[in-house]
Amino acid sequence: MVISKWQGVRMGTVFVLFTLFAVHPILGAQNHVVSPAEMQKEAVAATHTRQQNVDTVTRFLSSAQAKQALQSAHVDPTQVKNAVLTLSDEDVAQMAARADKAQVDFAAGNMSDRDMIWLILAIVVLILVIIAVR
Repeated sequence: MVISKWQGVRMGTVFVLFTLFAVHPILGAQNHVVSPAEMQKEAVAATHTRQQNVDTVTRFLSSAQAKQALQSAHVDPTQVKNAVLTLSDEDVAQMAARADKAQVDFAAGNMSDRDMIWLILAIVVLILVIIAVR
């Protein structure tokens, strides 16, 4: 079988195009690889954020109003604080945001002691429900 000059050119072009299309995605993918240092930095940041949120909720539940609310509801504060540790990152972040808002409202006088107690009980019930659902 004799290969003409144009068939050789076509086969060469196909080979070059095939090589370019096959190698290009491999080279492009290298730009999207996340380095281990970046992954570690993100993991440390996520852990730090979670710990701050857990501390916020724990501090909120350790306040005098929270202790009074937990005592009136006959709920063990240790159980609630341990339950906070088992919540997901999103749930802890949500609880921390609510706790921060409640403390700001209470400090500003927008919330009475009674309102604060109801809010604390609502947060505790929400924590226990989340734990019970799992």
